[in-house]
Amino acid sequence: MATLKDFRDERLRKLEDLKTIGFNPYPADSHRTHNAGVVISDFDALENQTVTVAGRILAIRKFGKLAFIVVKDFSGQVQLYLNEAEVEPRDVESNRLGIEDLPLLDTGDFIEAVGSVGKSKTGEVSVFVKELRLLTKSLRPMPSAQEGFTNKEERMRRRYIDMNVNQDVRDRFVRRSKFWQATRDFLNDNDFIEVNVPVLEHTTGGADATPFVTHMDALDQDFYLRISHELPLKRLIGAGFEKVYDIGARFRNENYSDEHLPEHVAMEWYWAYANWQDGKNFMEAMYKDVLQKTFGTLQFKLGEFDVNMGKEWEVWDYATVIKERYGIDVFESSLDDVKKALADNKLEVEKTENRARGIDKLWKNIRKGVAGPVWLVNTPTFISPLAKTDPNNADVVQRFQPVIAGSELGNGFSELNDPIDQLNRFKEQQGMRDSGDDEAMMLDIDFIEMLEYGMPPAVGWGYSERVFWIFEGVTAREGVPFPQLRYEYDEVTKGIYPDIKFD
Repeated sequence: MATLKDFRDERLRKLEDLKTIGFNPYPADSHRTHNAGVVISDFDALENQTVTVAGRILAIRKFGKLAFIVVKDFSGQVQLYLNEAEVEPRDVESNRLGIEDLPLLDTGDFIEAVGSVGKSKTGEVSVFVKELRLLTKSLRPMPSAQEGFTNKEERMRRRYIDMNVNQDVRDRFVRRSKFWQATRDFLNDNDFIEVNVPVLEHTTGGADATPFVTHMDALDQDFYLRISHELPLKRLIGAGFEKVYDIGARFRNENYSDEHLPEHVAMEWYWAYANWQDGKNFMEAMYKDVLQKTFGTLQFKLGEFDVNMGKEWEVWDYATVIKERYGIDVFESSLDDVKKALADNKLEVEKTENRARGIDKLWKNIRKGVAGPVWLVNTPTFISPLAKTDPNNADVVQRFQPVIAGSELGNGFSELNDPIDQLNRFKEQQGMRDSGDDEAMMLDIDFIEMLEYGMPPAVGWGYSERVFWIFEGVTAREGVPFPQLRYEYDEVTKGIYPDIKFD
């Protein structure tokens, strides 16, 4: 049975033959005038017209003086019809192939064809080729759709093959792009201004997460990769911006799960002179707009959940939900009460457990069974160190979180702008950090100084691409084009490149 090395060696031989003849197997230019999909969809308008198409060869068939080549580009695929009497002869100077050069082509090669649009005797829309050029000679065979490419590890490591062979995977990332474009469009249409904030930070904050650490040689100082966009964007509110947002990667040095990746794309916006109720109404409208533009529907079957994003959202009170489920008063319960509830529900109890973290685990245990859409409100103050307290109840904050298909798909609240209150909460978080909680927030004095100069009342919101993953119905790793994996070389690669050191 032929091996990958055998196929590659044969293609290397063809590559040398092409060069010997005088062809350039990797020219820099292409002159495509029409996409393959357009040739098919606009056949009536293009019939008998001359077009230039280009793409990757999916199949080659030769029958005497006739040959058929199927090429695919991003828009679709089209058949090339080659009649020996009609194809222009070889011209090395212009890199034009003759009919006699077809044996030097393979599936996976990229070619360009000039010809008229018509239909074959079997009625298939085709380009009747006059001129044929090689654009790229491939050295490895691409698996066909019939052969399949289903091994999960291989698919993740070689996404460029996965997307070529599995059309649904490529289409997923088109939808992912639409998701972020719709997010950006909705914000821009509502007068928000996009400002890119730093990825490297002296002090990182805005979330409960363990950061990545790196070193900047120019300053000879350690920096953190941001875990959130929050604090720099709120500095912009203090600088006079009134509606501002950023979309980009953030980094949390945590384990992988079906809903979390250490690196992922997220969006946060901040809106001055607005409160959490304004933000909640804004986000209901935004969810509907973004999901409709991305998926073309507001009705979803997400695992065990039937979710109608077009219906009126329910509103749940945090303390009430915990009380009804566990019999615990979130404001009066002790750490021992919380640990007992965790143990009774077979949830992990860590040595460094604290009330805030433990109660949050209890809520997450409830959350996993909620179809939604639901707004979770009145979160306890000790769980939300950056949110503003309710003026009628200092025990809770003005926070709103969407719960959909068992997940929290965003987070928003009226922003805390009292510098003294914020400093005290930072101190409490720093104490938790000093006690061993690596996910607790760092004390950011520079942010406190900004608040002392004054920041107007504001509401903020953030969501990550987990929203897309959930509605797409895939895990986190399936939801990004190139997930991080442990770096390794397979034995086939080592055998193909024997002169390379793979230590």
